[in-house]
Amino acid sequence: MGLFVELLRAAAILLILWHVRGSDFFEKGKSDKEILDNLLVTTRYDKRLRPTVQDADFCCGMRSPSDPRTPGTSRKHLPGGPLTVNVSVLLLSLASPDESSLKYEVEFLLQQQWFDPRLKYSNKSEYEFLNAIHHHNDIWLPDTYFIMHGDFKDPLIPVHFALRIYRNGTVSYLMRRHLILSCQGHLHIFPFDDPQCSFAMESISYEQTAITYVWKNDEDTLRKSPSLTTLNAYLISNRTVTCPTKSSWRGNYSCLKVDLIFTRDRAFYFTTVFIPGIILVTSSFITFWLEWNAVPARVMIGVTTMLNFFTTSNSFRGTLPVVSNLTAMNVWDGVCMCFIYASLLEFVCVNYVGRKRPLHNVVYRPGENPVTQRLPAVLSRIGIIMASPLVCQRNMGSHSELLTLLGDKNKRETSGPNEIVSCTNCGPNPCTHTANNGCATEVRKKEPPHPIRVAKTIDVIARITFPTAYAVFLIFFFIHYKGFS
Repeated sequence: MGLFVELLRAAAILLILWHVRGSDFFEKGKSDKEILDNLLVTTRYDKRLRPTVQDADFCCGMRSPSDPRTPGTSRKHLPGGPLTVNVSVLLLSLASPDESSLKYEVEFLLQQQWFDPRLKYSNKSEYEFLNAIHHHNDIWLPDTYFIMHGDFKDPLIPVHFALRIYRNGTVSYLMRRHLILSCQGHLHIFPFDDPQCSFAMESISYEQTAITYVWKNDEDTLRKSPSLTTLNAYLISNRTVTCPTKSSWRGNYSCLKVDLIFTRDRAFYFTTVFIPGIILVTSSFITFWLEWNAVPARVMIGVTTMLNFFTTSNSFRGTLPVVSNLTAMNVWDGVCMCFIYASLLEFVCVNYVGRKRPLHNVVYRPGENPVTQRLPAVLSRIGIIMASPLVCQRNMGSHSELLTLLGDKNKRETSGPNEIVSCTNCGPNPCTHTANNGCATEVRKKEPPHPIRVAKTIDVIARITFPTAYAVFLIFFFIHYKGFS
């Protein structure tokens, strides 16, 4: 009796094994559901178990290296090795919803491929794979999750993934994900920085001794949708790398990283911020070419440019990233406002000086150039100093020639302690001396400048210094901050 029971048990086991092995082949006309129901029966498939590794050289292609149709392959049975999961990413769309928060929306397709020998099958169907989307919860899947990212915009629902099983046991798992990435940028040089957005993928429970993630075909850049070039022009480069051990918070897990380097729309900032700022600052310099007493015109230009700059700056500053350190935009706003305010203060000084009462009843002569009118006197004084040794040696003849050359205007110059003057009682031959040699001089005191002349002189100096200083600032600003980008 006991022997009979043992024979029945052995027959049952053989029947089950035959049924399991016989279920690998299916006749033509079988649906995907029918085939998968047989492949995923609990007596032969357990989704809680990781697929065993049979071919170490297999790298998630459409055929296994042990497939006889693949020439030049060798079989290596290493069931204890890590399972290789090939990963590829296809970028679909990019968007920058908010400049102030440094968040970018990225939509992409994530494809994972691995080899599961338990899902090998054969049939006479013309289709090369089975659509296993409705058996998503019955198949082993790598527990891949995203790290170093922002938020998911959409939940993972059946319409956002695809699951295919090929005849040789290759499983292809495709997901559509929409991430809001928290990016990193050098905000101290905003808007000349190039933000970098990164996200990484790794297994949450399997260490790298069990699962190894690799980029499919060792690609170092992402594949991009053909429409991405026309829809987004801010992605300048991208790279796919393995996560550095020192930057990964779990170094014993296989991890892949995606870096997206963006650029900002520089043309927008130039047309919205920089060019209007340059126009407003240079417009405030127009007051230097107006008359010193043109109060309504000069006040209107100064106040209008200042208010317009404040309005433009405040409306744009609301969209800037909030940081605690000094940024390039802060430097731009501060320096431009200083130039506009300084031009307004220059008018106040000119108007105040021009309205002062002249000393000694000095009469202002219109039409005189406030800068060049003293040039002959300065040149004459320089000529006297350079020619004084020769004049004293040549006595009277040289002295008369020098007086003829310099003109009568020298007689009106004020004599300081070392000025060259004409003496009358220094001996039989008159000569030139310095004023502190004890000789009596015939020097006429210089009249004080008229306040209007001083005011116009200030305007003439401002016409040169203000534009020059602002041009130097522009060159330094764009070279300095552009060099960091």
